[in-house]
Formats: sequence, structure tokens, C-alpha cells
Amino acid sequence: MRFGAAVLRSYESRFAVEEVILNTGPADGEVLVRIAGCGMCRTDLAVRRSAGRSPLPAVLGHEGAGVVVETGGPHTGLSNGDHVVLSFDSCGHCRNCMDAAPAYCDSFASLNLFGGRKENAVRFTDAAGDELAPRWFGQSSFAEYAVVPARNAVRADPSLPIELLGPLGCGFLTGAGTVFNSFGIGPGDTIAVFGAGAVGLAAVMAAAASGAVAVAVDRHPERLALAERFGAIPLHAASADLPGRIQQLTDGGAQYALDTTASAQLINDALRALRPTGHLGLVARLHTALPLEPGALDRGRKISHICEGDAVPGLLIPRLTGLWQAGRFPFDELIRTYPLADINEAERDCDAGRVVKPVLLPEGRSR
Repeated sequence: MRFGAAVLRSYESRFAVEEVILNTGPADGEVLVRIAGCGMCRTDLAVRRSAGRSPLPAVLGHEGAGVVVETGGPHTGLSNGDHVVLSFDSCGHCRNCMDAAPAYCDSFASLNLFGGRKENAVRFTDAAGDELAPRWFGQSSFAEYAVVPARNAVRADPSLPIELLGPLGCGFLTGAGTVFNSFGIGPGDTIAVFGAGAVGLAAVMAAAASGAVAVAVDRHPERLALAERFGAIPLHAASADLPGRIQQLTDGGAQYALDTTASAQLINDALRALRPTGHLGLVARLHTALPLEPGALDRGRKISHICEGDAVPGLLIPRLTGLWQAGRFPFDELIRTYPLADINEAERDCDAGRVVKPVLLPEGRSR
């Protein structure tokens, strides 16, 4: 089977849409999905800074959504024609997977970041027959088709715009899951969100849907305007005495804070903005040591890293689509679509902050 895909051949090169070859169909427990749309996530772009740990050449993309066109084996639980949202890969049998914590799968890094599943890897090649890296996040969905484990494919209502649903499998899932799962936020609770990108704005929307009070911190006025539209109190990151301002706005300090920036200064500000026993969650990968200012962790405050919003995708994704249908999680307002052929333009716009969530459409449609 031959189809188009965006291939990244080196850490410095641009993406190139090429013909790739799938030499065999889905194996037992897998499905072949015709991709309708795939979100571009910062994690895809971070491959360029991975210091050689992510193997190339590769087809990236891990916020795919589409239609099942072939199933492998009798126990996938999916059928041809099913609309599915694709999420991260997990083994399904380690202790954390069995405890409904697949984001902390013992094999998460190897399955999703550093090469993927090794079995049948050579069946996926470029037009010259040279092997491409095994599936990125179980998907490699910057492509017209993707072979994925049925485990990380979540059935979606076919009446929904499937080409827009892919970011629910990672970026939006992370922000909303942090609010719903990691923090368990409810009516009247308070949260400060640092960074009003895709993850942060999803957290803002989830907080509003929960009846919580949210403060959004960012340095881009247009992002702050979006956060305000979704129900948050906007606050510029350069505001004087940022922790004190947040404490004033949250009646003595936020109960929860979410940092999406990996900025040491903002992480310390977030800790100082918490009330006693408050909880700060980090979702961005830190690339340097994190110096904590004296007193930042006093009075019972705590800090933790949160992966994929502590989500079980099969539970959270339907919840998010239900909230969207009810008008309470308007994630589509963050999306701009691009034909797959314009993937490099989408990356430039993402890097420049001109778009919150690019979504690539393999069939060339855009809106």
C-alpha cells in the first residue's frame, strides 16, 4: 500500500511530503486508519531538540483522527467504518496500565518517544525501500493512513467533524485531564494556568466547565483575550508581583496551578501564588535543573509532574466531545487547518505563536 506522508529526515531539515509504503496490513490487535486530520503538537516539534534520542527518518504526528478501513484479528473491538480518535500507546499489561494509569506505562518512553514497537517495523518504508522509524506514539499520523494498536484508538460519534477531533488525543486531553483527573477541580475551586497555549486553554475551558475560577497567565495579549473569552481572568506574565496579583484574584491564593511553560521563574511564581497545601502540576518537559526559591514549597505546597492529564483516553475523550456538543468545551475555536502539503507553514506558524493548534488535513482540505 502506497500513500503520502510527511517525513522528517534529519533534526535540521524541513518536513517533506513523500510516498511511503506499507508492506503488510494490520497485525493482530491493530487497525488501519484513513487519517482525516492530525493536530501538530509541541512534542512533535521537540524531536528537533531530542539530541538524537528519537530515531530518524520518521513520520511524526500523534494527534490523529480518522476512519477505520481494516482491522487485524478478531478482538480489536472496532469495525471498518468506525470513526476513531488516536491517543498515546501503552502496553496494557504492566502494573500502571492495569491500574488505569496508562500514561505511566512502564514502556511509555520506548513505545511513544524512542522508537515505538519493534515488531514488524520494516513493513513501513519510504519509496526507495529504506526503513522508516517505527510508529511515533503508536501512530505516525502526519500521513494519509496510519496503522495503530486498537488499544489507543477511541471510537467517536460519526456525526462529529472527525477531522478536528485529533487534538483531543493529546494536547487538549492533557489540559482538560489535569483539571478533571489530576486536580479533581469542582465548583468554586481556584486554578492559575501559566501559558495560554493549547494545553493551557484546554485547562481553562475545563475549569469553566467545572464551575471553577481560573486565572490565565501569558505574555501574548491575543492568547489572554482567548483565555478571557473562555472564562478566565487574564493576567500578563510581566505583571509586577505576579504571585501577589494571583493571590488577590483568588482570595488568598490558588488551590491549584498548572505550568505549561517550563520557565523556572514562572514555576516559582506559581508556587508562591498557591495557598497553603496548594498543588502545582507541571506538564512541560524541563531541559535544565529547576532552582526553587527559598520558601516556594513552604506551608504544605506540593509540585508534581503530570503526564497526559492522568487520562484513560477511552473515558476522557468521549467526555470532552460531550462537553463540546453541549457548548462547554469549544476546542474547535483554537484550531486552524492546513493541507498536509503545508506542514512546514503550520510549523512556522506554531513556532511564531500565530496559531494555537494547527491541524493537518491529508486530503488537502482547509478552512
